[in-house]
Amino acid sequence: MVLLTAKIMERTALFVIFGGLVTTLVTTFIPLWKTLNSELNEVENWYSGLWHICIFAEEVGMQCKAFESLMALPVDLLASRVLMLVSVGTGALAVVVAFPGLEGVELGCGRQQGLKRGLLIVSGLLSWVSGLTTLAPVSLVAYVTMVEFWDENLPDVVPRWEYGEAMFSGWFAGLFLVIGVSHLLITSDSGHCNSSAYLVPAQYVLSLDMHQAGLVVSVAL
Repeated sequence: MVLLTAKIMERTALFVIFGGLVTTLVTTFIPLWKTLNSELNEVENWYSGLWHICIFAEEVGMQCKAFESLMALPVDLLASRVLMLVSVGTGALAVVVAFPGLEGVELGCGRQQGLKRGLLIVSGLLSWVSGLTTLAPVSLVAYVTMVEFWDENLPDVVPRWEYGEAMFSGWFAGLFLVIGVSHLLITSDSGHCNSSAYLVPAQYVLSLDMHQAGLVVSVAL
C-alpha cells in the first residue's frame, strides 16, 4: 500500500507546515514577546511585541500603543519584524505550491509527474526558509533579552524584561515548519500516478501472466 502511505505522509507534512505557518502568523503580531513585572508596582504588567507595547492594569485592563518611530526601534526588533514577515510570506507560498504536487491531486501523468515532484521540492525549500526565518528572530530577541536581564551595570531595583509566551510559540512554530518540510521531502520521491501497480498483489499478477501465456499457446495451435 505504497500509494496510501505516500498520501498520508504528504498530507500530514502539509498539515504540520500549515500549523507552523498559523503559529508564526499569530506570534508575529501578538504583543507577548517580552514581559515586565515591577515589584514596586505589582498591579501593572508590561508586555512588548514587535509592533506594540502594552500595559495591563487591574482598573483599566489592557491598553496597547504602537511604536511611534521606525527609526527609533532597537536593531533586534527591526530585524525581527523583517524576518518574521519573510517567514509568513514564504510559509504561505510553500503551502500554495505544495498542494498541486500532492499525491492524489490530478495534475496528469507522464512528464507532469516530474513537475509534481519539483513542486514538492520547491515547497520544501520555501518551508525551510520559513522555519529558519522564524527561529532566527525569536532566538535573537531571546539572546538580547537575556543579556539585558543579566546586565550588571543596571541597579537591582530596575525591573528587567523577561521572556513572554510568544517567544516559546515562535520556537514551536519554527520546529513545526522544519519537521513538516523534512517529512515532505522524504515523501517527494514516492511514485505518482503510475504507482497503482503497487496496490496489486503479486499472486494476481502471476496468474494474469500465466493466463496470457495459455492464450498465446492456444492461438498458435
